[in-house]
Amino acid sequence: MKNNLQFDFLVDKEKNAITIRREFLAKRQLVWDAYTKSEILDQWFAPQPLTTKTKSMDFREGGHWLYAMVEPEGKEYWGRLDYVKIQPLENYTALDGFCDENGNLNMQLPRANWSVTFQDFDQNSLVLSVITYQSLSDLETVIQMGLKEGLTSTLERLDDLLITLKK
Repeated sequence: MKNNLQFDFLVDKEKNAITIRREFLAKRQLVWDAYTKSEILDQWFAPQPLTTKTKSMDFREGGHWLYAMVEPEGKEYWGRLDYVKIQPLENYTALDGFCDENGNLNMQLPRANWSVTFQDFDQNSLVLSVITYQSLSDLETVIQMGLKEGLTSTLERLDDLLITLKK
């Protein structure tokens, strides 16, 4: 689904950070739920044609989300999001990293600090994500891995899902 919703993807190589501003055609509560409930995340959190499956999720400070993005042929790419701070309906911060199916981090791949803020935006919602890496090399690695293209596809899937969830 193509639309005219705000989508900014800004790379700051001096701060090893990416800032993403993304507008959604839904109220903040629904968008918050889409980001924080595994049963909804599993419906959108992967670029086409991959799907997502949650192994475990404990959305609380000190909790984590252990999930896999799965190719149609079955190959799995595991990730772990460790929740640091949560202010319901406002924001959360988390550490994101690649891992194995048991949640053991792959220290050969970059780990990122995510700060995700949810705001009302006219009749819609705006999600501001600031992703910070430890080094410029880590930042360039994820860009080369296709982070922008993957996020674009993933967020378009969320657009489509929000339409069905609003009904």
